[in-house]
Amino acid sequence: MSTITIDFSKPVGEMKDVNGVNCAPYVLKRGADQILIKKYFGELHTSYSRLHDCEGRYGGCNYVDIPNIFRDFDADETDEKNYDFYYTDEYIKGIVDAGAKIVYRLGITIEWGSKKYRTYPPKDMAKWARICEHVIKHYNEGWANGFHYGIEYWEIWNEPENPPMWSGTMEEFFDLYKTAAVYLKEKFPNIKVGGYGSCGFYAITSRKDNAFYQSFLTWFHEFLKMCKAENVPLDFYTWHLYTGDFDEFLTHAKYVRDTLDSYGFEKVESHFNEWNVGGEGGGFHLMRNMIGASYIAAVLCELQNTDYVDKAMYYVFTKFAGYNGFLDLNVGTPTCTYYAMRGFGEVYARKTQVAVEKDEERLRAAAACDGETGAAILSNYDCEKEDFLLKLQGVKKGAKVVLGTVVEKGEPIEEIFEWEGESFEKQIKMPKNSVLTVKVQ
Repeated sequence: MSTITIDFSKPVGEMKDVNGVNCAPYVLKRGADQILIKKYFGELHTSYSRLHDCEGRYGGCNYVDIPNIFRDFDADETDEKNYDFYYTDEYIKGIVDAGAKIVYRLGITIEWGSKKYRTYPPKDMAKWARICEHVIKHYNEGWANGFHYGIEYWEIWNEPENPPMWSGTMEEFFDLYKTAAVYLKEKFPNIKVGGYGSCGFYAITSRKDNAFYQSFLTWFHEFLKMCKAENVPLDFYTWHLYTGDFDEFLTHAKYVRDTLDSYGFEKVESHFNEWNVGGEGGGFHLMRNMIGASYIAAVLCELQNTDYVDKAMYYVFTKFAGYNGFLDLNVGTPTCTYYAMRGFGEVYARKTQVAVEKDEERLRAAAACDGETGAAILSNYDCEKEDFLLKLQGVKKGAKVVLGTVVEKGEPIEEIFEWEGESFEKQIKMPKNSVLTVKVQ
């Protein structure tokens, strides 16, 4: 029988900001739904919320996107009357109230329709950068009756390799990025600027190996060459992947880190800021069952336990979205995937990661403590073994141990035990696609 030992008295580092999400706990119609979604979001202990694809097509026409905030590109960008921050202010407040930080994507929402409105390169890239400057001033310096949120991460665009996101050339996008990044870092030296939300690197694992997907690799390498050669600011690089293949996820994470390092960008953060167990073409049903729940938990543990990724943001947390694996879209109640994410959030909230020893590599785990209480999460996504011996050490005698089994429907099933000796031991059964949470209090 394989053994997993968690020692809450042995700190090994800090918890990483890998349990972020895209979008916000927001419902336009005030009432019970708005209260509930804020409650669900808060209980996740989410680290970061990335502002992208907010409130549907064209950013709901009122939220986040540059054309929604500054509607007339020919207007005076220094005049606050030409900006409409109202709904973006309201949207961001829900995130701040929940205790999460923000990654603000400067750009547009994807346009799938046959006619494009906002995907073309700005006719004046320097002016576009100045408009972004005033957005930052509003949220960080109080300009235009604004705020002092101290938003650190500002991401330039999203998936420009993808025609529904960018109708210009690669060179035109590089020009936009360079213009904006240089200008914004000059104006705000303490913020972090990055991009560009790459579609991903499917071609390196041969799952989608055609000219279109190969071009994503070209964009990546040419972008890094440009930043290096022209000394363009790049504090963090952002990329995406939708897959239920755990080894593919790990290969991509390592590829991005290794590639950044190979160009001399060892200090540039890697942000895995869109991911899920799948997407269009068969992935949606997996997002709300135990396959998806165990995958999400396994990925979060691996992100915590490896050095490839600095921050990660699951796609997506918003009430009405096919990609939202956290809520049953028919009735709005939490799914097993939500409870798996919440279980990791309990670990994250305790901040100090502690030692986990195990002799089965494909059983993933992470644990943390705050000096008084401890939490851990275990996930069996793809391991054939199902019988394990769980050992807990390093907590005072008399503490309560709560083991929670995440189930397909309903809240986790909890068992409560008294910690009676120097360590707590229990045989547990974790078949494939199962998640167990541990709380010591």
